[in-house]
Amino acid sequence: MKRNPIAKIVVLSIFIITGAIVGFYPMFQGANAKAIALTAQDTPAIRMERPKIQLAILLDTSSSMSGLIDQARNQLWQVVNEFSESTKNGVKPQLEVAVYEYGNSGLAGFSGYTRQVTGLTSELDQVSEALFSLTTNGGDEYCGYAIDKAVKQLAWSNSDNDIKAIFIAGNEPFTQGPISFREAIASAQGKDIAVNTIHAGTYEEGVRSGWEQGALLAGGSYMSIDYNHQVAHFVAPQDKKIAELNTKLNETYIPYGKDGAEKVQRQIMQDKKSDAISLGLLAKRAKSKISEMYRNTSWDLVDAMEEGEVDIEKMDKDQLPSEMRALDAPGRANYVANKAREREAIKSEIMAQSKERDDYVAAAKAAAPASSATTMNDALGAAIRKQGEQKDYVFQTPEKL
Repeated sequence: MKRNPIAKIVVLSIFIITGAIVGFYPMFQGANAKAIALTAQDTPAIRMERPKIQLAILLDTSSSMSGLIDQARNQLWQVVNEFSESTKNGVKPQLEVAVYEYGNSGLAGFSGYTRQVTGLTSELDQVSEALFSLTTNGGDEYCGYAIDKAVKQLAWSNSDNDIKAIFIAGNEPFTQGPISFREAIASAQGKDIAVNTIHAGTYEEGVRSGWEQGALLAGGSYMSIDYNHQVAHFVAPQDKKIAELNTKLNETYIPYGKDGAEKVQRQIMQDKKSDAISLGLLAKRAKSKISEMYRNTSWDLVDAMEEGEVDIEKMDKDQLPSEMRALDAPGRANYVANKAREREAIKSEIMAQSKERDDYVAAAKAAAPASSATTMNDALGAAIRKQGEQKDYVFQTPEKL
């Protein structure tokens, strides 16, 4: 029987290709291993491209606003926890927060009674420290001036995919000051920054005094809050265990560089400030510390090596903590790896305890009289969800715990 020439060519081609694959399989193995290695090396670059949620919180620190500041301090970690499971295209975003104060007579008049307390940072302990540093005094509240400074001074992302939002909270007329709020809002819109206004008082008074108009012009949300409402933190049976695990978690941090020792102390101090308010607040903070939004690459070797921001083999001994200076390069790498494994184990325990705590608090909350008070956490959460969903961010169900 005569064979078709085309069929013979096809059979011969299959034979050659199959033989090549079998013969050169080790080479393919090597190429595959190299690809895996390159992927691992490229991981830090990919992380750098994570979507961002950038928030600038502008707080009125005139004499009547101590309740507003207390809410911001009490609810920072709840805000972090609510957004810690958010995603965009399956990727968890990086959270950056800045804090400004305005309307404080203790500030210089030539600065519009406005001060940047911290720029946009992903080091959330720095944000906590900034909020606890605020005091009230005076004053003259220039909303337009404060917004203008935040727009021009902060390192806002250039990506249209990122959430960029200013939240300004206060109780005096929105129209005061040497810089028109319309001009400031126009600058914000030019950078795709939404301006959300939070009136510390009644909804109707905020409408009359320009707070609603400011949000409408800015493409943001207008909200009013009960700024004197005291945030209650439920105390749960898991809180003591979470506090103990949080202390162990701190021991896995390896400070490096000239600011490392100072920043690890700041971490401990912010724990103490949360604990001084409530053991329940410390539990919320501990839950935040095990999330991907809590990163300290500038001073912690575990985070820095995971993000590929340092090469431990090339670091000067002076940059390392004393317990690592006598180690050789493999010893240093092993030391950091052990701390990383220890941290992951503790995080798993905190996660389990936090889940039990959330269930307990949800049940206690359901049994307690419902609160109708709207607070800073509600205002921030509602606005970010609204703006994020317009950019295809997905959020978990909000909880008021």
